[in-house]
Amino acid sequence: MSANATLTEPWTGTLTQLEWPSTPRLLLLALINIPLISIVFNALWQLLPRDKSSPPLVWHWIPFLGSAPAYGRDPVAFFRECREKYGNVFTFILLGKRVTVTLGPQGNDFVLGGKHTQLAAEPVYSPLTTPIFGKDVVYDCPNEKLMEQKKFVKVSLTIDKFRAYVGMIEDEVKDYLNSDSEFRVYQQDDINEWGVFPVLKTFAEITILTASRTLQGREIRESLTKDYAQVYSDLDHGFTPLHWMIPGLPLPSYRRRDAAHAKMSSFYQSILRKRRESPSQEDDVMGSLMKQRYRDGTTIPDHEIAHILIALLMAGQHTSSSSLAWTILHIADRPDIQEALYKEQLQVFGTPDGGMRDVMYDDIRELKVLDAVVRETLRLHPPIHSIMRMANVDIPVPATLGTPAGAEDSVFVVPKGDIVLASPLISQVDPVVWDKCETWEPIRWYDEKGVAAKAHKEYNEGEKVDFGFGLVSKGTISPYLPFGAGRHRCIGEQISTIISALVRRMEFRLEGGFPAPDYSSMMVQPVPSQIHYRRRKYE
Repeated sequence: MSANATLTEPWTGTLTQLEWPSTPRLLLLALINIPLISIVFNALWQLLPRDKSSPPLVWHWIPFLGSAPAYGRDPVAFFRECREKYGNVFTFILLGKRVTVTLGPQGNDFVLGGKHTQLAAEPVYSPLTTPIFGKDVVYDCPNEKLMEQKKFVKVSLTIDKFRAYVGMIEDEVKDYLNSDSEFRVYQQDDINEWGVFPVLKTFAEITILTASRTLQGREIRESLTKDYAQVYSDLDHGFTPLHWMIPGLPLPSYRRRDAAHAKMSSFYQSILRKRRESPSQEDDVMGSLMKQRYRDGTTIPDHEIAHILIALLMAGQHTSSSSLAWTILHIADRPDIQEALYKEQLQVFGTPDGGMRDVMYDDIRELKVLDAVVRETLRLHPPIHSIMRMANVDIPVPATLGTPAGAEDSVFVVPKGDIVLASPLISQVDPVVWDKCETWEPIRWYDEKGVAAKAHKEYNEGEKVDFGFGLVSKGTISPYLPFGAGRHRCIGEQISTIISALVRRMEFRLEGGFPAPDYSSMMVQPVPSQIHYRRRKYE
């Protein structure tokens, strides 16, 4: 026997006796080990030296997922924790995307007051809004075109139009209370028995009805019956983080959203065709849009008019209904403020016979308690907690906002392709700025020389800018930005008429704890809750 054979035979025998794992076992081992290996490599990558100009990266264990669970669960707590650890400027990973956050009034100004050529909203929000609103409007068109579309809509949001809208809103609220099944106790003309209504459902419906009555036109309001409730609901369920972050999934909610958009668009366009066949003088947004022309002289196509109307209905409804829900919840939770609101109604609208006259637009401005209540609610509960833009170029961060540690001559740079995020909510609950920042206290707005009044003045009377749809206050440096600021500042901010109509008719009571915010949707709403109500006076 050769020496070579002597050496190889034991190994040959050993190898032949080995049993390699079967394919299922290999797959199981891969499923277990590949994620573990990726977590290890992700952790090691974060420990490597970083460019000093890069904002600090929030530590995370799982690649791709990043800080999504912490951010989605409670963005306010997440931002505060990161701010304490990293400062006002930091980056976190959100489902594979780099998001650089800039906090505080200067951080808000950096994002919301930035040049559109550098910071754009379209790449961020188009995947969410285009399937709902439709093509060629809002974020599915060049920013210059969006500014023209805002200008077209603003024609129907003048002071004179609002004067007419107040009476319509009052009528809609009254009709809703007299017809909706949730207000059966109210309809019985009983001032002793308490009833109860679901908060989110009630204010979503009241908002959609008042918006359609004032802005959308007679035909549209008359058609918004129970038949279209499901269509609206299917569209509404497309406004979720899932639909935003992962567009185009083959899921039922996506298909229902798309079918609802097609039906709503067809509905609006059918009304447009009828109006063109039988010209009318309807004084509403649709009638105004039919007359408008873009700068190049072209008229607005019917599908764009339809999609603008969908956007106006959907976006405005979300903003107003969440604000109404939070306001009435706080009113129900504070009997002293509720009583002050009602006394104000009696003082301004009371008549010698013990009744109340109709509300007029100019009267709303005289309701100081109501004004303070709305402002304080929007301070604690702005509709959107995070406002995002996409960096089209590398953007240096002002040194006054944040600088790299130990590098006095260096500045942070937001790299091209990062999502940049501002959170006005953090400024609005900053204990450095606001006394008892977590407490709902409308009285803070009574002090004309106080922090709240100064912040509101900066918001409304700051630097004036014309983004293409009229001169507006830029307001981005204020610590109070309830509806955002800059070129994307919300057009509609009038919810006081609805609150006034409700407070003069009913008193409210909240049983149990105050509802927590629900951060699972794009608009910050309270978790599902109920309010008890009782009629104030006999019919």
